[in-house]
Amino acid sequence: MEAPQAVTQGRRLTGEQWLLVFCLLALTALAWLMLLRMARDMSAPVGMADAAMAGMVMPWSPADALLMFAMWGVMMLGMMLPSALPMLLIYQQMLCKRMPSPKRHLALLLFCSAYGLVWVGFALGATALQWALEQLALLSPAMRSSSTALGAGLLLVAGVYQWLPSKAACLEHCRGPLHFLLSYWRPDVLGGWRMGLAHGAYCLGCCWALMGLLFVVGVMNLFWVAVIGAFILLEKNLPQGLWLSRICGVLLIGWSFWLLLG
Repeated sequence: MEAPQAVTQGRRLTGEQWLLVFCLLALTALAWLMLLRMARDMSAPVGMADAAMAGMVMPWSPADALLMFAMWGVMMLGMMLPSALPMLLIYQQMLCKRMPSPKRHLALLLFCSAYGLVWVGFALGATALQWALEQLALLSPAMRSSSTALGAGLLLVAGVYQWLPSKAACLEHCRGPLHFLLSYWRPDVLGGWRMGLAHGAYCLGCCWALMGLLFVVGVMNLFWVAVIGAFILLEKNLPQGLWLSRICGVLLIGWSFWLLLG
């Protein structure tokens, strides 16, 4: 199987790449606007809020489940698209050298769709986990952990995971778009779909534990959503991203013990 040639670094963006940047930034902005709207509209009616404050478990309707799933999906879009931009730009540059216009546009679309599908799957799992935690009365009305043990456990898992080899391996693939493409290149249009799934899997492997922190700080706490999203962007792009990740792990472990002891 033929591998793509190395992409020249430092080259100015082409018109197609500028269009891709604009589209991704527009989607990111739209996702954040939707999150702001959801955060405003998801305040429960007074009766449900009073029941939740009293410790009563409120069952989800199908509309509730769909709303929560949409919330997680939009949140993942807003958090992950900026960090995926370097990969998509390099992949598009390679496609310009190897495929005619209609095919390369379809390959890029399939790559993006497969990458998004991975995070849609995560959103589905996060929605199911949120439902389970609510049924166990472990989440407050603000959708954050009401259990010290649960909060400390999530912090500890995220902190320890930052130091594990699996985290380092996934982060390496996310930090090296060219290395990933050289290793996983598929030359046909459907290759974009397979490569998008592979990259999405590595990205999920890199970030899933950090996403779990939202159950500690509040699922719809948009300040912390932005902080976690910005950290993911930095650890994937700064030269010392691996050590930034490990320093964060130490802080999360310390936060976990502080929560338990405090």
